[in-house]
Amino acid sequence: MITSVLVANRGEIARRVFRTCRDLGIGTVAVHSDPDADAPHVREADTAVRLPGSAPAGTYLRADLLVAAALSTGADAVHPGYGFLSENAEFASAVQAAGLTWIGPPVEAIAAMGSKTGAKRLMAAAGVPVLSVPAEPTAADLPLLVKAAAGGGGRGMRIVRELAELPGALAAARAEAAGAFGDDEVFCEPYLPNGRHVEVQLLADAHGTVWVVGDRDCSLQRRHQKVIEEAPAPGLSEALRTELHRAATAAARAIGYRGAGTAEFLVTPEGRCWFLEMNTRLQVEHPVTECVTGLDLVDLQIRIAEGEALPAEPPPVRGHAIEARLYAEDPEQDWQPRTGTLHLLEVPGVSVEFGTGVRDTGLRLDSGVTDGAEIGPHYDPMLAKLIAWAPSRAAAARLLATALSRARIHGPGSNRALLVAALRHPAFLAGELHTGFLAEHDLGDKGESLALPMLAAALSEAGGSPFPQGWRNLPSQPEIRRYRAADGTEHEVRHRLTRDGLQGHPGVELVETRRDLVTLRAEGRTHTYRIARYGSTLHLDGPAAAVTLTALPRLPEPQAEPTPGALLAPMPGTVTRTAAAPGDHVTAGQPLLWLEAMKMEHRVSAPTDGVLTELRVATGQQVEPGTLLAVVRPHD
Repeated sequence: MITSVLVANRGEIARRVFRTCRDLGIGTVAVHSDPDADAPHVREADTAVRLPGSAPAGTYLRADLLVAAALSTGADAVHPGYGFLSENAEFASAVQAAGLTWIGPPVEAIAAMGSKTGAKRLMAAAGVPVLSVPAEPTAADLPLLVKAAAGGGGRGMRIVRELAELPGALAAARAEAAGAFGDDEVFCEPYLPNGRHVEVQLLADAHGTVWVVGDRDCSLQRRHQKVIEEAPAPGLSEALRTELHRAATAAARAIGYRGAGTAEFLVTPEGRCWFLEMNTRLQVEHPVTECVTGLDLVDLQIRIAEGEALPAEPPPVRGHAIEARLYAEDPEQDWQPRTGTLHLLEVPGVSVEFGTGVRDTGLRLDSGVTDGAEIGPHYDPMLAKLIAWAPSRAAAARLLATALSRARIHGPGSNRALLVAALRHPAFLAGELHTGFLAEHDLGDKGESLALPMLAAALSEAGGSPFPQGWRNLPSQPEIRRYRAADGTEHEVRHRLTRDGLQGHPGVELVETRRDLVTLRAEGRTHTYRIARYGSTLHLDGPAAAVTLTALPRLPEPQAEPTPGALLAPMPGTVTRTAAAPGDHVTAGQPLLWLEAMKMEHRVSAPTDGVLTELRVATGQQVEPGTLLAVVRPHD
C-alpha cells in the first residue's frame, strides 16, 4: 500500500493529485522551484522540497533531484502529473530503480509512445489507422504539419503551405523542440484544417482489463493548444464512436498499457479517424470525463499502481461536461501571455473545487493559483480550468458561459471574453467543431462601449460627493478624469455632480455611487459596476463585460521619445535564438529573434524594410518587458 506520494509537478495538477491523496489518507510531498516557494501546491502538501533555481531545466525537469526528494522525505510513490517529465521513460525507470512506486504506465509503454514517429509505426502494425506523408513531400501533399516527435502542447509545430517554406519550418521546429524537450526530432503529417481533435480516455490494469471511459472533443484550439474541451464528443455517429473506441483499445493492448492514458485521433469531415498520438499520462482535460462518469481518475491511477483490478466495465457516461481554460493573456497584443499579480479570481456558483461530478448539474474550478499569486514568466500562463456539467450539451454550454461572464478576474488580461463568445456562438452550439474554429469565426469582444464604465470609474473617484474633487478656480467647471483602456487608447471623462444630479451626460442618471460600486440608468436600463482598485488600475465588473482601466495623472509627464526603429521586449522571457546580425539588410516581417516565455515561443520580427543597426541581446539572455532588443533603421 502506498503511504506517501511525491508529485513531480507544480500548480493545478499537483493540487489535484494532493486532493485525492488526502481523501485516501495518503501523505503528500511537493517540490518547488524558487518562484514557486509560496505557491498553493506547496502550502497544501504535508512536506515540500526546494529545487534551487527558476528555469524548468534546472528544477522540474531534473529527474535526479526529484528522485532524491522522494527518498529524503520518505515518500514511497511518485505521481508525475502532466507535462514536464510525465512521459519520460528514463524518469519512470529511475523512480522504479530507486525502489519507489511509479503511478503511471510501464516504462516500455512510455518508451513505445515517446516518439510519435515510432508510435505511428507501431500503431500501423496493430491495425490502427495512421496519417503519413512520403519521405520527400511534393506539392500534392500540401498543406503539411511539422511536429516534434518527442513533445506536445503545440511546441515544435509549424504549418507549411508552400514547399519552399518546408526547410525553414523544419529548422525552426527542430530548434524549438530541442529547447522544449531535449530532442530535436521532427516529422511531417498531412494538415487537415477542418478536422476534429477527438480523444479516447483509457484505463488499464495489470490483470488484462482495458476500460474505454468515454471520449472527448478538443477541437477548439489556438496555436495548437486546446482551449475548450468537452465530453462526450458531440455529433459522432455510433459507427465512428465504436471505431474510435476499438482503435484506442487496440493501441493500449499493443503496448501492454497500464494506468490512465489517452489515445488522440483526427476525425475528418467525412467521418474517417486517424491516430495522432497516445499520451501516457493524465490529460489536462480529464475533469470533463470525471464529471460525466462520477469517477476519480487519480484515485484509479493510485489503485492500479497498487495492483488492484478494475471492475469488468466502467460506469456509463451521463449528461455532458465542458471545460474552458482561462489563460493570462493580452487579447490586444495577439494573445501574448501576460505576467503580474492575480488580485482576485472569483467564480460565483462553484460547488465542487476538485471532486468528481456527483449531481446532475454543477460547476467545478481547478486552479493552481489563489488570490494574490504572482503570474511569472517561467511556466504555463493557465490561471484555471472552469468546468460545467449538465444533462445536455446546450445546458452545459449555457451554464459555463454564464459563469465565465460573471466571474471576477482581476490581474493580467485573460482570454475570458473569447471563451464566452465561443461558447455562445451558433456554430459551436450546433456542434460544427474543427481545429480551425477560432480562426474561422469572428469572436472579437462585442461587449459594451467604454463610455458608461469610464463614467462609473470617474464617479467612483468622487465617492458620491456633490462637490468637485481637486482645486478649481471655477466650481462650475466639470470634473476631468483620464484613463487608459486595455487596448492602449487614452480617454477623457468630464462630468459634474450637483445637488440636482449628474450633469454633462444627457440621458444618463446616477442611481448610486460609492468607491466600490456605481449604478447608472441609461435608456431605461440599469447598469451596476463593482469597482476594485489596485494602485492606478481599476477593474470594473459590469452587466455586459469586465473592463480594466488605468487612471492617468491629471497633468501627464512628458515622455521620452523612443529610439526610431526600436524593438522592445513585449514580455519577460528568454532569448532562445537569433536569426540576424548587425549590418544585415532585413525585410518587414523577417524574424530577427525568438523569445520563450510561459512555455511558448514568440517571434520578434523586423517592423519594416531596413538595416539591423543594433542587436542588444544574445541567446540565453533573460529580458524584462520594455528591454531594447534590436534597432532596425528604415531604408528611407
